[in-house]
Amino acid sequence: MTPGARRSLWPPLAVLALLGLAALLLSVTVGSVALSLGDVWAVMLGEGSPLARTLVLDLRVPRSLSAFAVGGLLAVAGALMQVLLRNPLADPYVLGLSGGAAVGALAAMLAGLGGAVITGSAFAGAFFSTLLVFGLAHGTGSWTPSRLLLTGVVVAAGWGAVITLMLAISPAERLPGMLYWLMGDLSYSRTPWPPLALLLLICLLLMPLGRSLNVMARGPLQAAALGVNVRPLEWAIHLAASALTAMAVTTAGSIGFVGLVVPHMLRLVLGNDQRLILPACALAGGTLLVLADTLARTLIAPEQLPVGVITALLGVPTFLYLLYRSR
Repeated sequence: MTPGARRSLWPPLAVLALLGLAALLLSVTVGSVALSLGDVWAVMLGEGSPLARTLVLDLRVPRSLSAFAVGGLLAVAGALMQVLLRNPLADPYVLGLSGGAAVGALAAMLAGLGGAVITGSAFAGAFFSTLLVFGLAHGTGSWTPSRLLLTGVVVAAGWGAVITLMLAISPAERLPGMLYWLMGDLSYSRTPWPPLALLLLICLLLMPLGRSLNVMARGPLQAAALGVNVRPLEWAIHLAASALTAMAVTTAGSIGFVGLVVPHMLRLVLGNDQRLILPACALAGGTLLVLADTLARTLIAPEQLPVGVITALLGVPTFLYLLYRSR
């Protein structure tokens, strides 16, 4: 990347970073108990009332950072899937990756496992779902983006049936928590650092591949003609999208449409340069989910809505609009 091109990437990323910071500050100050910026600053300095310290350090900051990380993970995963499929309707939720990850995580929960095993099971479910979708869509010939998209929708519906079956046979006392988690729940997110670290790691690893991803978006034949090693890059995209989706699902449950809306909107504004789109997706996706989670926990406070409800209300009309435009 030339110095001039590198400099041109910074202004939009700086704007998105400031918007993300503003969303995080809003999320920390707004709630059933309102806090001023002065209260938050006092807590950060080790002062403030015990109630303010509990609200900021134990509840709102971990939840807000988890929401930012999950939103960034889903948006980057969606951007990668859209590059791979050359289709703006691709998304981990639509293609069944989120459903596969949810099945893997629920299976580990029902077996009484926890921690890293749940994350590993979710990754296995997401990766298996990716292989299943691509294998079924390919069949005996070549796949097209529309055929792959339809296959993904069918597989996602199948995962939904499996999830319903697992809920039907699960213990009654665990059913409410599992249902709320499946709708997207950040209320128990207390460790935001693993998803944040994975988001940063994936973005740093993919940034040098920005030129190859730009060529890949034009199609595998053109990419191969221009010297891109297509097959390893496709597998790298599969693995990265599966890992991002698995971490997002284990952190906050199944949250849809973030990976659909954010990359498409950014491409309308910033263009198709993946060197800019991927970090922009991390920032904009995080900002969107922080705002959605803030709305979810304040709209009917002190009761809380699942954040997946808010993202679905935003994503469904956007999906229909994109589907209409792609006729």
